[in-house]
Amino acid sequence: MRATIAGVRYFLLGLMLFLPLLGATAWAQAQEGRVQETQAQRQQVQPGNNAPVWRNVRSGTEGYTSVQGRETGVLIQTQGQTWRELRNGPIALYGGWLVMLVLIAIGVFYMWHGPIGLHSPPTGKMVERFSSFERIAHWTMAISFCILAVSGLTMLFGKYVLLPLIGHTLFGWLATLGKNLHNFVGPVFMFSIVVFAAKFIRDNIPRAYDITWLVKGGGVLSGEVVPSGRFNAAEKIWFWGGVIALGTVSSASGLVLDFPNFDQTRALMMLANIVHVIAAIVFIVWSFTHIYLGTVGTTGAYEAMRDGYVDETWAREHAQYWYEDVKAGRRAPPSGTSDTAGATTAPQIQHGGD
Repeated sequence: MRATIAGVRYFLLGLMLFLPLLGATAWAQAQEGRVQETQAQRQQVQPGNNAPVWRNVRSGTEGYTSVQGRETGVLIQTQGQTWRELRNGPIALYGGWLVMLVLIAIGVFYMWHGPIGLHSPPTGKMVERFSSFERIAHWTMAISFCILAVSGLTMLFGKYVLLPLIGHTLFGWLATLGKNLHNFVGPVFMFSIVVFAAKFIRDNIPRAYDITWLVKGGGVLSGEVVPSGRFNAAEKIWFWGGVIALGTVSSASGLVLDFPNFDQTRALMMLANIVHVIAAIVFIVWSFTHIYLGTVGTTGAYEAMRDGYVDETWAREHAQYWYEDVKAGRRAPPSGTSDTAGATTAPQIQHGGD
C-alpha cells in the first residue's frame, strides 16, 4: 500500500514538472504557426516580401556553420553598411576637399610670400646640424611615409580621380601595387618612428621661449628673427602631435588591419579602418606644411637634411640658442665632435636671399 502511494506521488510530481514543458512546447509551436500563417498571408498580399526573414538575418544572431571562428556563423554583418557609407561618404568627400584646399592654400602662400630666406648674407662657414645617423633616421621615416601616403590616397580616392582617367585595368594594377606596398612598408614606418623619436626627443622638449616664438608666429609674416632652440615651436608641435600622436594612432590601427588573423571581429576591423583613414588624412595634410617648409618654403632647410650642414648665418637665425651652445662648446655638434672649426670643411651650401 505504501509503495502504491509513493508511486502515485512520484507520478504526480513528474506530471507537474512535465506539464509546464509541454505547455511551453505547445506555445512555441503555436507561435511558429502564427508566424508561418502571417508569412503566408504576407506572400498573398505582398509576394516576395521576406522582410521578417531578413530582419532575423540582419539581427546579427549567430547561426551554425562548419567553419569555426569569430563571427563565422553570422550571415550578414550589419555594421558593414555603416562602414561603407562612412568611408565612401563623408570621409572621402570631406577628406578629399581638405587635401585639395590645403595644397591650394600652400601654393597661394608660396606665390604671395615666397620662401623664408636669410636676413644677413651667408658667412661661408658651415655648422653641422644633423649627423649621418640622424639623416638616415629622418629619410627612412620620410620616404616610407610618402609611400604610405601616396598608396593610401590612391586606395581612398583613386576610383573617383584615377579610374575615370586611366581605366579599370591600369587602376586595378596600381591599386594592387599600392595595397601591397602599404602593407609591407607600414612596419618599416612604425620602426622608423621609434628610432626617430628616441633620437630627437631631447631637442623637442617644450621650453619657455617656444611661447614667444608661437606668439610672434616665428616671424614669418613680420620678417622678425625670433630665437629658438635646435627646433622651433612649430617643429616641436609637429614632432609631438604629428609624428608621435598621429603616427602612433595610424600605426596601431594599421596593425589591426595588417594582421587580420589575430582573431579580430569584423566590427573591430571596420572601426580600426575608420580611425586609420581619419588619422592618416590629418597626418598627410599636416605633413604638407612640414614638407613645404622643409623644401622650397625655407631657404637652406632641405640642404641641411640632405648634407647635414648649414651656414652659420642660417644657424644663428633659425636656431639661435642651439647655435650659441654649440659655438660656445656647451654642447657638442650632432656627430659628437667638439671641434666646431672642422665644420668649415663641409660641402658649401648655396643660400639665396629674400
